[in-house]
Amino acid sequence: MVPWTRLCSAVALPVDYYGGARGTRSEWAWPKDWRICTTSASWVIHCDVKPENILLDQDWEPKIADFGLAKLLNKGGAGSNVSRIRGTRGYIAPEWASSLPINGKVDVYSYGVVLLELVKGERVTSWVVDGVEEVGMVLRRTIMTLKAELVSGEEAWIGQFVDHRLEEVHWRQAMVMMEIALACLEEERNRRPTMDSVVQMLLSCDDEFPSGGPDT
Repeated sequence: MVPWTRLCSAVALPVDYYGGARGTRSEWAWPKDWRICTTSASWVIHCDVKPENILLDQDWEPKIADFGLAKLLNKGGAGSNVSRIRGTRGYIAPEWASSLPINGKVDVYSYGVVLLELVKGERVTSWVVDGVEEVGMVLRRTIMTLKAELVSGEEAWIGQFVDHRLEEVHWRQAMVMMEIALACLEEERNRRPTMDSVVQMLLSCDDEFPSGGPDT
């Protein structure tokens, strides 16, 4: 297996999944993106969901790895105050900074970040251009921009956000994936969907718009 952040033309040879030496995503097309997001959207409370912890086998089946933080949470009991536990910069839900008990919504938030990365083809940390802003600020601005674009009803912006290296892009699925990502990234955790709901939304879209190829 290789990390989701790594893509291999031969599975044993890791290449940066987001482009490596800024080349192409070898053997990477939209149906693979869609398969990963629909089959990785179910797990226990993990607390550190990020691309490095989603492994791909040779059949492109994603597996969740590194349950270290989840084990610490389990030791404290479900819903415990584990505010000292931290995930990874760029993927941490806002409630980590508060005294709220941690629940599965922290993973929902992190999964939303991963979905946007998957569509854009770039790590969230690379969105920081000048090196001055915090990644969280850049992420919030991106979320606000995407929400405004969705409300506008225009569609041209989708092609600007989606990774241009992806082949066979299914634009309607890309739109749905971004809508789901934005729902997962709500600041107020009670407004985020559950992972079960996310799975159902993705599967419903898969039934309505099968990912067999690009839109016509």
